[in-house]
Amino acid sequence: MKKRSLILSLIFVLSFFSLANVLAVGCDIQVSLVNQDPLPAIPGESAKLIFQIDGIENVECGTVEFELLENYPITLEPGQKSKYSIESGTYTKNYQSFFLAPFKVIIDKDAIDGNFPLEVRYRFGTNTGYETKDVDLEVEDVRADFEIYVKDYDVTTRTLTFEILNIDDSDVEALTLEIPKQDGITVRGSNKNIVGDLDSNEYTTADFDASPTDGKIKVLISYSDSINVRRTIEKEVVYDSTYFEGVEKTEKKPVVTYVIVILVIGLLAYLIYRRNKKKKAFQAKLRK
Repeated sequence: MKKRSLILSLIFVLSFFSLANVLAVGCDIQVSLVNQDPLPAIPGESAKLIFQIDGIENVECGTVEFELLENYPITLEPGQKSKYSIESGTYTKNYQSFFLAPFKVIIDKDAIDGNFPLEVRYRFGTNTGYETKDVDLEVEDVRADFEIYVKDYDVTTRTLTFEILNIDDSDVEALTLEIPKQDGITVRGSNKNIVGDLDSNEYTTADFDASPTDGKIKVLISYSDSINVRRTIEKEVVYDSTYFEGVEKTEKKPVVTYVIVILVIGLLAYLIYRRNKKKKAFQAKLRK
């Protein structure tokens, strides 16, 4: 009798696992990356990845485990979970029949531009092994960098002129220069100058009404990158007044002199014209 009960129990257990495997065969889990923010991801910065797991509405899937593996060029942000466990069946969260698995990751600062395969894995039911899938992560360094220096300073008008060059491969929009409050320079009027768009390897200038002293000037450069993210970087510009001594005499005065000469010549020509006109009128009277 005991032997018969043991045999029946063994048959029941085997039947249970066989049934579970048969049911699991009907489970169809589909995984896709539905959102990457920002797109493209920026080397050295964070990115949010959201995966959509379809098929979990099928009760035959049992417990579904989903995991994002840390491989180059990503690492999970501290405190972020790498794995989700989902009980299949009619999934009612937000009345959706799928599960969204968000992850916050950090992109390696030395990652080059391109698409990188990210590996995710999942299993369901009584399966002990994982199924894996690769999804593409798009990485591109859209940040720009600049060279900036003092191009000119006019003591008479207190006009300080900066020249700025976009030395990166990325074009930028809405470029703005700002001179924050600091020792060594006094700015009159606005301390911000909207420059506009600046393409890669192009340069432009910006003028400020200011009185600088010799030394370093801190300048803030703000711009919108190609994915419309507003960024600000800080630069230091060296001002040396000796480079601009005598500029007024050699460049400004000749222009003023030319203007004065032209005005004098014009005035003399007008006076001679008036004199000749009066002389002709007087001679015409005498003839009458």
